[in-house]
Amino acid sequence: MSLEKVIDVGFTASFTTKVTDKMVQQFAELSGDRNPIHLDDEYAGKSRFKRRIAHGMIVGGLISRALVDGIGLGGIYLGQSLKFVNPVFIDDNVTVTIKITGLRKEKGIATVETNAYKENGDIVVKGEAVIMMANSV
Repeated sequence: MSLEKVIDVGFTASFTTKVTDKMVQQFAELSGDRNPIHLDDEYAGKSRFKRRIAHGMIVGGLISRALVDGIGLGGIYLGQSLKFVNPVFIDDNVTVTIKITGLRKEKGIATVETNAYKENGDIVVKGEAVIMMANSV
């Protein structure tokens, strides 16, 4: 029996990571998004969230990582929808899950459910990706 993973409809993968202040600072530097809700404790303390929140696109980047780690290197994004449902705070542990919901094997194109959750089970991002897989399935 082969230990190689079988990539087909229903395939799932996930990983968990902590969203750190360093990640938020680096993302702000990279993107130029210096919204004080992400960077300024005093400003964020007066917001509806009462503390700083991470950039939503950090979770978008983590979804990209989940696709590579779960499905394999060399794939290309063709599209991604994201709905930001709940905030991610600094030092939250976030679990990203992916599930292949559609696969056009002859083209190597997959539709993938992409979701992210906090440790307490709250969903933070719901989405769907369409990717061109690197290798034939």
